[in-house]
Amino acid sequence: MSVDAISLEVFKNMFISVSEEMGVALQRTSYSTNMKERQDFSCALFNPQAEMVAQAAHQPVHLGAMPASVQAALQTFPRGLRQGDIVILNDPYLGGSHLPDITLVAPAFIETDGAKTLIGYVSNRGHHSDVGGMAPGSMPLSTELYQEGLIIPPLKLSRGGRLNQEIIALICRNSRTPDDRRGDLAAQIASIRVGEKRLTEIAERYGLPDTHEHMDALLDYSERLTRRAIAEIPNGTYRVTDYMDDDGLTQEPVVIKVAVTVEDDRMTIDFTGTADHRPGCINAPRAVTVSASLYVIRCVVGSEAPANQGCLRPVEVITPRGSLVDPLPQRGVAGGNVETSQRITDVLLAAMSQALPDRIPASSQGTMNNMIIGGHDISRDKPYVYYETIGGGMGARPDKDGISGIHTHMTNTLNTPVEALEFAFPLRLRRYSLRRGSGGDGLHRGGDGLVREVEFLSPARVTVLSERRRFAPPGYYGGHHGHQGENVLLRGGYEEVHLAGKETLDVEAGDILSIRTPGGGGWGAPAGGEGHDHQR
Repeated sequence: MSVDAISLEVFKNMFISVSEEMGVALQRTSYSTNMKERQDFSCALFNPQAEMVAQAAHQPVHLGAMPASVQAALQTFPRGLRQGDIVILNDPYLGGSHLPDITLVAPAFIETDGAKTLIGYVSNRGHHSDVGGMAPGSMPLSTELYQEGLIIPPLKLSRGGRLNQEIIALICRNSRTPDDRRGDLAAQIASIRVGEKRLTEIAERYGLPDTHEHMDALLDYSERLTRRAIAEIPNGTYRVTDYMDDDGLTQEPVVIKVAVTVEDDRMTIDFTGTADHRPGCINAPRAVTVSASLYVIRCVVGSEAPANQGCLRPVEVITPRGSLVDPLPQRGVAGGNVETSQRITDVLLAAMSQALPDRIPASSQGTMNNMIIGGHDISRDKPYVYYETIGGGMGARPDKDGISGIHTHMTNTLNTPVEALEFAFPLRLRRYSLRRGSGGDGLHRGGDGLVREVEFLSPARVTVLSERRRFAPPGYYGGHHGHQGENVLLRGGYEEVHLAGKETLDVEAGDILSIRTPGGGGWGAPAGGEGHDHQR
């Protein structure tokens, strides 16, 4: 079979369907609300050279970083993986994102002439709501990685189809919620087996040579489309400086600088000048920085190009070693994956807006508003951990308003439904509504943020990791800034205590935590009024 436009489209959708079906299997068999309800996981397919060929429409922050995990798994086992093997890892300095994100990698084989031949690899990554560490949820205000939970280097969870139950027992023993860990790991394993089976079926039906030829052709096709999109951007260097509120331990703003250079059909993304890695946990491993870069490139290229590593071939990402966007081991990274990734996205889109002012929206909320709650469920007499990211305002677009109350950019999770939350945890949702008027005014208005208020029915420990509590989401081209977010604790349900953007605290029954998320920036000067100057 020769590659043509029709066969390429057929194989593209078959490969995507493998990843999508893996995700369906994972979601339906998972145990925790974080995976079953919020769908905080991702699945992808790789060629024999460990290049990502296809992915499901899951979490951007996972998907761009997963190739580094697959590469780490193969480097750890240089003699190769056998049929039935599964590698498990979560080390952020070996391709991981942060410790709660556990990745599984497995090969798929086809039998040809009595021998097993490698087709490619399937992989998934799931956010486990607790893998140990100094605070429930494994996302504390840490000063080093060891405080964040159990670190798993690449290990064989399965050898030739035989599971290593000792590894599962070790992970469960280090978690405050072992039943959830055991159930979610079983779901990830089931998802891997589905991926292996479906990829093998494709190779058996169409033949291994044609399968590999179309994998290569899809990567080449994405590269061509990316080069074409970059060539449409005016040549030049586009510079942006922005700041994170703080690192959770100090009040000092943390600078992120980027210079995006476009030269014909190539792009260089250079983060030189960004702050050194921080004492707090907001450091973003290089894999996360590359993931955010791939996301922005995909936004510019559009949906026509298949989402794979071919998009990165014409792009060079420069991350100074020892910086916020490429820290040295063993700096804390719990917040880097969720918060710094969002600011990296902000600065890259701001740079692109200088080159493509009529295509790029204003800044969205710029945070995931992470809320982690853990304690002892008295009614069930067992510990629990609840994790949630909360949507906010999307930035206004050049031709229309932003969307209100939505997850944007590096997160693509759902919310935990009220019924599921109150059924599973000793919590009561007192309010869940739009934060009216929080979006920036402009020719087109930014979307409004959300208000989510949780009442505690028993004592608990809470960690909040959030951004844009100090520096507002910028409006573009005269548009007003979105409103900053707020975190407020209502002691006894009444006394207001304003919290920092990043904080760990103990609460009592009857207390209420109110998370008020940022709105998106406006685009264009509002009619009859003056706006802010977005260009920094």
